[in-house]
Amino acid sequence: MTDPVDRRRFLARMTLALCGLIGVVVNIPILAYLLSPLIRPSRQLWRGVGRVDSFKIGRTALVALEDPSALEWAGQTARTAAWLRRDSETSFTAFAVNCTHLGCPVNWREEARLFLCPCHGGVYNADGSVAAGPPPHRLLHYEVRVREGQVEILSRGLKFS
Repeated sequence: MTDPVDRRRFLARMTLALCGLIGVVVNIPILAYLLSPLIRPSRQLWRGVGRVDSFKIGRTALVALEDPSALEWAGQTARTAAWLRRDSETSFTAFAVNCTHLGCPVNWREEARLFLCPCHGGVYNADGSVAAGPPPHRLLHYEVRVREGQVEILSRGLKFS
């Protein structure tokens, strides 16, 4: 006859099995988060921000847009904004509202023709280049197009230059 498993060995094996199961359950969401950009890249969508005639040439305005979330299956979107400047009849430039230093929202000062970051004193020129302060890079900008009289910004299309 074989010896029955003693109580101490049984509890030790059950503890190891439960710890392993807990480790797997805890790490599944972490791995899914880390691998999600590789499995399913985020979508870029053109978002309308207003009619062409609602923007004056040479002026910069704050516009709001829906930015699709990385959790599309959850139906979440993020409300974000951009600084949109009308350069000519058909040309627009859109800058991200966040400073490249620590991400604080920048303010446009029309009279000075500068973007100012209130957090650490970052200053950007009207073209988005760094004028002063701690920002390491120029303001990020979005791609912009005009389609059927509507100004559209490419969400998740931020670029450095």
